[in-house]
Amino acid sequence: MNAPPDIDPVIEPSASEVLHWLTNDARDERFIDNIFAELCVRLQRAGIPVKRATLHVVVNHPQWLGAKITWENGMRAAVIERVDYDVRERSQYIDSPAYEIHGGATEVRENLERDSSDGRKHAVYDEMRAKGLTDYVAWPLYHTLGKRHIVTFATDRPGGFEDAHIAGLLKLLPVLALVSEIRIKNRLARTLLETYVGSHAGELILAGATRRGSGTTVRAAIMICDLRDFTAISDNWPRDDVIDLLNSYFDAMSEPIARHGGEILKFVGDGLLAIFPLSQQSACANLLRAVSEARQAMAALNEKNSESGRAPLNYGTGVHVGDVMYGNIGSRTRLDFTVIGPAVNMASRLETLTKQLGRPVLVSRAFADVVEGEFDLERMGEYPVRGFNEPVELFAYHG
Repeated sequence: MNAPPDIDPVIEPSASEVLHWLTNDARDERFIDNIFAELCVRLQRAGIPVKRATLHVVVNHPQWLGAKITWENGMRAAVIERVDYDVRERSQYIDSPAYEIHGGATEVRENLERDSSDGRKHAVYDEMRAKGLTDYVAWPLYHTLGKRHIVTFATDRPGGFEDAHIAGLLKLLPVLALVSEIRIKNRLARTLLETYVGSHAGELILAGATRRGSGTTVRAAIMICDLRDFTAISDNWPRDDVIDLLNSYFDAMSEPIARHGGEILKFVGDGLLAIFPLSQQSACANLLRAVSEARQAMAALNEKNSESGRAPLNYGTGVHVGDVMYGNIGSRTRLDFTVIGPAVNMASRLETLTKQLGRPVLVSRAFADVVEGEFDLERMGEYPVRGFNEPVELFAYHG
């Protein structure tokens, strides 16, 4: 049987081998950047002279729109660059092949050997010419629900890609679209879980901890933080200002918690619940370090707010240590992955007592015993705690 017109019979079987690998043997690789790098190496072995390739994907992470995955000749692994949400307002995007693809183009091809004055003026073309590349092609990568991502290939072969090379690459696109969509959706699922329930809880849910009542007992340091006078603020401030204030407050409190190994399990209105599992070394000390850094961040935020005439934000934090039940709780159809137990209740009661005692951070005797000698704690005395039979000895931490 004769080969199809313009298709090199040597190239076509090799491209088929790459297609077989992508379809059957890449299933055990979780990450699309690793698959993409391996794909490019296999394309070279198949006789398709790819020297540079990029994959542009949209994942809608809370902090960034997507990612650009770049592979170049000789690289063992691809490089991932995060793409900010405002990228589509920037000149480098508007003046790019990606802009053409997102605008509806089904292919963008550029002969890089000809003088730049004869072709499109995209700056990326001059960058590729400077690297000795001779031909460039970009295609949309179609996912379900009309979503478009982008894949590009470039070569340094004199004369550029042959028709057979282009045909071999085109043959791969539908399978690459399926493979990349699966990995991107896996990443999106992980991102959503990390965003809404935290990284550790997200891992447990992805591993199958989805049944109501499933969970484990964890010994942890617990902190509960609450903003003061939020009702008055929300009643009197414009809505957008209230949202901006809350986001700034949560940034100030949350980033130190994450930095020191804590996990925020939930935000409730203007409050947050976080744990530091004692399986981590120095968990209790790390909690107080996070509290100190959060206090500094809040001081900086209050200084910034005062410049715009806003009143300073006050807050209270209750800290305790003990056993908590960590798992799925809720109705049959709506679950919450959280912690419950007397230790959580104690932290909540201590947060409430910060108002009465006029100290922003109160810790229990049980917690103070763990960090004794490491931090300066002010003994406040014993106080009755609602829901508990015996008075609790409390200490203030000034950070």
